[in-house]
Amino acid sequence: MIKKKKEDPEIPTASLPDIVFMLLIFFLVTTTIDMDKGIPMQLPDRGGEFKVNPENISNVLINAQGDVLIDDEIVEVAQIRDNIRTKLQSRGLDSDGKPKLIVSIKTQRETPYNAYIRVLDECKRAGATKISIAEPDK
Repeated sequence: MIKKKKEDPEIPTASLPDIVFMLLIFFLVTTTIDMDKGIPMQLPDRGGEFKVNPENISNVLINAQGDVLIDDEIVEVAQIRDNIRTKLQSRGLDSDGKPKLIVSIKTQRETPYNAYIRVLDECKRAGATKISIAEPDK
């Protein structure tokens, strides 16, 4: 008598790679990826320096409490747009047709981020195209 070798029961896995591949494609196609755009600004060339007339610079300071000073005058956030727009009109345009005024925004280290962004947005809405982001004091 010949003894037959007892077969071990197995789960058929021949189609497993196909199923995994189909699931992978399904999740790749149905997943959306949100891209953070950040703050849209054009940075100057590296190492480029040029002289700027001090009259064409408007200093915007934001303290840790979110208070805003424009050229050493305390201004409410609602008044920033009108204040900057008035300064832009008084300085005029350069040879490229852009405003001469450079808005320099400087904050303290403890300044809330949303206060900074709110001021930056108001400056852009006022029509400022030349915005300098100065480094906070150490």
